[in-house]
Amino acid sequence: MHRPLTPDTAREALDPALRDVRAVVFDTDGVITDSARVHAAAWKVAFDDYLHAHPPEDPDQRRPFDVGDDYLRHVDGKSRLDGAAAFLAARGIDASDETVRAVAEDKERLFTERLREHGVDAYPGTVRLVRALRAAGVPRAAASASRHAGELLERAGILDLFDALVDGGETARLGLAGKPEPDLFLEAVRRLGAPAGRAAVVEDALAGVEAGRRGGFALVVGVDRAAGADTGARLLRHGADIVVRDLGELCAGGAPT
Repeated sequence: MHRPLTPDTAREALDPALRDVRAVVFDTDGVITDSARVHAAAWKVAFDDYLHAHPPEDPDQRRPFDVGDDYLRHVDGKSRLDGAAAFLAARGIDASDETVRAVAEDKERLFTERLREHGVDAYPGTVRLVRALRAAGVPRAAASASRHAGELLERAGILDLFDALVDGGETARLGLAGKPEPDLFLEAVRRLGAPAGRAAVVEDALAGVEAGRRGGFALVVGVDRAAGADTGARLLRHGADIVVRDLGELCAGGAPT
């Protein structure tokens, strides 16, 4: 005879690393929704257009934006302005605030066009984990530097799975510092009513896992969607306690088929 499903029995279906946490904060792009690739593609067009129109003096710095390495190093997890500034600086470009803003606005236009045209999907393994946490009575929040986070979750049909959402609009309104500072995650876990020292953060960005570590979270889970030769190791070096390829691995039975 099967035991009735209660929060205690549901908690047993979680990976041991998650059984003692009192709340979980999820990054959005690349963790909950398959939107990081859309962001990366939009950044590539915006940056490549700028490099073509304003080539750096050093020929080696004129190479196109790499949606893998450059995105992970300089842009992923950051606000649009911070990401634009970081990449341009990495290419030796002393860009003015006006230039940074123009590149960021170009990227925003491109991303919005692609989002409206194609939409995004939620990762099945993530949805499975979020539902398992809900069954176990563990509060869940979505947090993102993007102003589109709520729209992405709503279009994917999963906004109601989260008890709180802190997006780019809230970040600006509250004056929260961007990643790798932990402000965004600390605000999200505050809304869930749990201390960071008893909560987990789930991130796929280097700046994000570093923010989780700086915030004193009990567990920082890195998600390695790229599955590159060293991407998992880089997540660990920046602050992840564990790294998974798919969040379904943290549920009973492992990753979904």
